[in-house]
Amino acid sequence: MSKFQKEYFNQIIKLIKNIQKNQKNKISQAAKLINKTHKKGGLLYLFGTGHSHMLAIEAFFRAGGYAGACPIIDKRIDFTHGARRATNLERTSKVAEKILSKYKITKKDVFLILSNSGVNQVPVEAALFAKSKGLKVISIISYEYSKIAPLSSLNKRLFEISDIFIDNQVPAGDALVKINKNLKVAPGSTITGSFIVNSILVELAGSLANKKQIPFYISSNMPNSKDNNLKLINKYSKKIPHL
Repeated sequence: MSKFQKEYFNQIIKLIKNIQKNQKNKISQAAKLINKTHKKGGLLYLFGTGHSHMLAIEAFFRAGGYAGACPIIDKRIDFTHGARRATNLERTSKVAEKILSKYKITKKDVFLILSNSGVNQVPVEAALFAKSKGLKVISIISYEYSKIAPLSSLNKRLFEISDIFIDNQVPAGDALVKINKNLKVAPGSTITGSFIVNSILVELAGSLANKKQIPFYISSNMPNSKDNNLKLINKYSKKIPHL
């Protein structure tokens, strides 16, 4: 293992430990909020642009994943039509409203927004849209990054709007490993974001452990998964368009 690989490993472990130490109460609060939504028959919507879009997909229709999770999927906020185009659209007014209007979002749902900088136009606009519909908003951000990143025309930060914000503990700029005096590489926000999302969902699963059916998928490659998964698909297919 080179010194650079070892440094990245050490930095990631440090971030995970810091999240566990400093954000565990907020993670539990987020799980309780989603549990309340689940009991009302609502969904957990997840929204992220650019690389944060991967974290919205992370929660969706996967082994050990929550069946009530609905990612916001749109080619304007992923890299399908090019990374530069998506990056520009992430900073464009009214994009979030156009995307979210396609979904049947109600006040019994809860909204989770993933944005490392926590300031770009589209994620902030999405949070304001969700709040206008009466939803509780959870965000996963880098608090350090959010404090120094330039604001959009909305002049707001996600942590100022969110009912609960969880700090991924990642430093401003995301990259963790110094290669030379001018360059850092190896981002931390995807690994930490995935850890936080799944920490929230494992807390949720634990709170539902005594239920007859816990609404979590089993890997389709595992024996006896078909009946469990089919029941969940039948339950959520009319609510979640991407199923």
